[in-house]
Amino acid sequence: MKIIDRYILKSYLSRLLSVFTICMFIFIIQTFWLFIDELAGKGLDIIIISKFLLYYSPKLIPLVLPLSVLLASLMTFGTLSENYEFAAMKSTGISLQRALLGLTIFHIFLGIGTFYFSNHVIPYGELKSYNLRRNLAKLEPTLAIREGIFNEIGEINIKVAKKYGDNERFLEDIIIHEYTPNNENNIVIKAERGEMKSETTDPNLKLVLYNGNRYEEVIAKKASDRKRIHHAKVYFEEYEMNIDLSKFNNVDLEEENYKSTFRMQKINQLKISIDTLQRNFTEQQDVFSENFGKQSVLTRTANNRTDLVVSDTLPTSLFDFIVTDETWKKSRVMNESIVKVRSSIRNLNMKRNSFFSFQKLINLHKITLQEKYTLLFASLLLFLIGAALGAIIRKGGLGLPLVLSVLIFLTYHYIGLFGKNAAEDNSIPTFFASWLSTFILAPFAIILTRRASADKGFVSLGNIVYPLQEKIKLLFSIIKRKKKK
Repeated sequence: MKIIDRYILKSYLSRLLSVFTICMFIFIIQTFWLFIDELAGKGLDIIIISKFLLYYSPKLIPLVLPLSVLLASLMTFGTLSENYEFAAMKSTGISLQRALLGLTIFHIFLGIGTFYFSNHVIPYGELKSYNLRRNLAKLEPTLAIREGIFNEIGEINIKVAKKYGDNERFLEDIIIHEYTPNNENNIVIKAERGEMKSETTDPNLKLVLYNGNRYEEVIAKKASDRKRIHHAKVYFEEYEMNIDLSKFNNVDLEEENYKSTFRMQKINQLKISIDTLQRNFTEQQDVFSENFGKQSVLTRTANNRTDLVVSDTLPTSLFDFIVTDETWKKSRVMNESIVKVRSSIRNLNMKRNSFFSFQKLINLHKITLQEKYTLLFASLLLFLIGAALGAIIRKGGLGLPLVLSVLIFLTYHYIGLFGKNAAEDNSIPTFFASWLSTFILAPFAIILTRRASADKGFVSLGNIVYPLQEKIKLLFSIIKRKKKK
């Protein structure tokens, strides 16, 4: 490696690491705020939250890395052009392609590394983050009774209209549903007011209720008693409840019950899943088509009649069996036919929705598979675009390069997002949708690199303005000639 290659590589890597760190930090903070409702109020320590963010962060690499590469390359080559270092290189016979050679090789290896990262690390992170998120969802908020809604605490479900006093331990207008061993809601307690006399950190919660009633649905063992004894009602002036909180939020956060979603699978697993799903989907369609045809009276009649000719319209001879002079028979047959047709339409609509969901699942597997390959080329193409734009605009720093980087990246990202959304419902092929943004970036990168190598601007205004100016002059001269005539 020559000195010029080491110099450019060092300048680029220093900016890439800085930009990547800043962007990763921003995206992690955004992720934290995205899941703040699922994490807050559950008594989680910093270790659990950090573990969740660590497991979730590999999913951010396909977003953060292309943006960092684009911004770092635009800043690096913009600074080299702004300081006339490129002019010095060209004076010694070093072209832009030669200056890009070392970093191009670097991004080829970076693309291979991101491919293996997306095939091994991202599925593992998805497995850990998804299961941890599902386990965190089982946790109830720390013992805090919110007003106006039912709060599940231990073995009771409590609702209060108002809380007041020190630590909000006094309650008003209380309704409690107490769970019984048969998992049915047989006991309901209502009280005018109440008081929590123990700390919420204790293993047992002491709840004292005042001026209320306890209703219990009595399930008699004998059939004769069931008609005589329906329920029991007890009035109380003071009623004390001890609620066991030892099992409250006793959830194993390391439990992994979900291991086979498409985002957790590697390339070989995705290929097997796609083949299996596609085969099952085809079999279900064939079975439904066959069963639906057997259930249809019209289809059975048409199959049994050999004298019918297939055409676009149904032959009138097919309905000979309803020919009768009695009006009520015709009406009955027509009503039964309408009911059967409506039932068939409902069945078709339900099955269509089921097939649509099945096809969407297959498409999501295919898109995930193709995304692992597209990440190979995304960083290289965005690097070429950023380097060429930096050489053209001749601006470094965080001003114009930052704006251009964000605009280009958003265009790249939303084109890919549009393609994936369209491919999910089978509007366009999944392969084309996954590679759409790459197909658009590739010619754009080639054109910009050629223009930067030839010291041309991004857009040559002369090629647009001058021909237009000549056409306007010609138009005015023609108008003047007609006026003279």
